[in-house]
Amino acid sequence: MPVKAPGRPARKRRASATRRRDAVATRERIFSAATREFASHGFGGARVDRISRRARTFDRMLYYHFGNKEQLFRVVLEGAYEKLWAAEERLDLARADPVAGVRQLVAFTWQYYVDHPEFIRLLNSENLQQGRNVRRSSRVGKLSSPFIRIIADLLARGAEQGVFRAGVDPVKLYITVAALGYFYVSNRYTLTHFLGVDLMGERERAEWLAHITDVVLAYLAPHHRGAVLTPRARARENRRN
Repeated sequence: MPVKAPGRPARKRRASATRRRDAVATRERIFSAATREFASHGFGGARVDRISRRARTFDRMLYYHFGNKEQLFRVVLEGAYEKLWAAEERLDLARADPVAGVRQLVAFTWQYYVDHPEFIRLLNSENLQQGRNVRRSSRVGKLSSPFIRIIADLLARGAEQGVFRAGVDPVKLYITVAALGYFYVSNRYTLTHFLGVDLMGERERAEWLAHITDVVLAYLAPHHRGAVLTPRARARENRRN
């Protein structure tokens, strides 16, 4: 029995599905090309025509999907933060031993910056614009809150167990950990030349991770100068003395 040719509704549905797939693929290519362009040249130096060529499309398609260059940069920036947040979420610090959890946090943050220099370059570009895109983003601010709460819980459990001092601000701790890795990676070229040391050599990176871990744990220690001791931590200190 001969097979009937598909009717017009079926052809329309297939054509519509193909167009949707093509649109998604084009948008993804533009996003990927824009990420590389903004990371390489910053917002000011990035060019729409280069992004379009790299994405194998036309400028009008970029404007169709993303509006304009500034809106595209904001989407790229949001994507970079979301990628970081997804990686942070996989740490599972909520069930970690407090000291081990802090070690894990420091090591993760450091390695993420080493592995994702494009993230640092995008943030540098955004800071040159005084953060105007993150201020206009409804998504970026929401990404940090869950992770800060997880760090706060980690610190509270550490203080309760007497291994951390009480009263540590989780936001300040997060900034401290980020700064210790961010500055090293973002300034590695000038510091390598200025100090005469290959800062990105395997040995130097391992030593820096050990150093910043010691710095953070020393700051959190119950016997840190000016620490507010919990009763449990005070008992530990008394036994030590």
